[in-house]
Amino acid sequence: MYSLWNEHLSSRIIPVVGDLSRPFFGLSQEQFLLLANNIDVIYHNGALVNFIHPYEQMRAANVQGTQEVLRLASLIKVKPVHYVSTLSVFPAQSDSEVQVFREKDYLEHGEILESGYAQSKWVAEKLVAIALSRGLPVTIHRLGRITGNSKTGVWNTNDFMCRMIKCCIQLGSVPEITGLVDMTPVDYVSQAIVYLSQQKESIGEVFHLLNPHPIKLEELMGWVRSYSYPLRLVAYEEWRQELITAAKHSPDATLYSLLPLFPENRSKNQISIEESLSQSKMTQFDCQNTQGKLADTSIVCPAIDDELLKNYFSYFTHHGFLNYPHL
Repeated sequence: MYSLWNEHLSSRIIPVVGDLSRPFFGLSQEQFLLLANNIDVIYHNGALVNFIHPYEQMRAANVQGTQEVLRLASLIKVKPVHYVSTLSVFPAQSDSEVQVFREKDYLEHGEILESGYAQSKWVAEKLVAIALSRGLPVTIHRLGRITGNSKTGVWNTNDFMCRMIKCCIQLGSVPEITGLVDMTPVDYVSQAIVYLSQQKESIGEVFHLLNPHPIKLEELMGWVRSYSYPLRLVAYEEWRQELITAAKHSPDATLYSLLPLFPENRSKNQISIEESLSQSKMTQFDCQNTQGKLADTSIVCPAIDDELLKNYFSYFTHHGFLNYPHL
């Protein structure tokens, strides 16, 4: 894989501090028009990500912010927009038979999405689709669960997946939750988006960027055990009680921050749990369009294997996020 970073081009990066939740991104109208005049393409990857807040709290940044991006793209001169969406715009489960969501599938059932984040991204993507129908050149990139750099292991440890791994290690147990875990390294995602955005035929397309070979949650925790972290598999209700007890006595906010995602009545909240932690066995995502466009490149999603996970755990321990296992 090639590197996206070129030190010689760093002087061309000019940060403009704004706020997605405010009109004109919180800039003056003159600043906004200056941007509209000078830029040639927009990559919209900004969002407020929170699995707890309701739609009303997510709307300003995620929906109105996207409106401002589309306004910017259409002012003075037309600019292509590469909108970064999420696979969460699809419902986490189907009623019975396995459902496969394809890249060109029309977005429906927004009213059954559980989290405010998913609802806000669904509405924002609808706005982008309307802009496309009116002639604005846009491309949509729906992302799965983004994880750390596959080579360096560098990862935002405030991410839910990192916190969940740490939580299970601290408790010494894993909840019995069925599902498939998608771990899509950020270097693959960024390289794919850059490449796809440079192809003229990508305009109007939708791409699913996820790991085409997810693994079961128990497989992931099996790897964790192989690194000498002891883990027991326990019933969901028992695990949740262990989490509550540990959170009350732990100075580490990681445990407490996870509690809202694991409610007492799991049956009524199954969708939100699967959305936060894993992909339901009943829901699958097709990425044939993406894989086809990348087929003749060196851009390949790394497998979820011992090499990848060792890079992650090496980063976790070297930077103090996890303690070294007691051997």
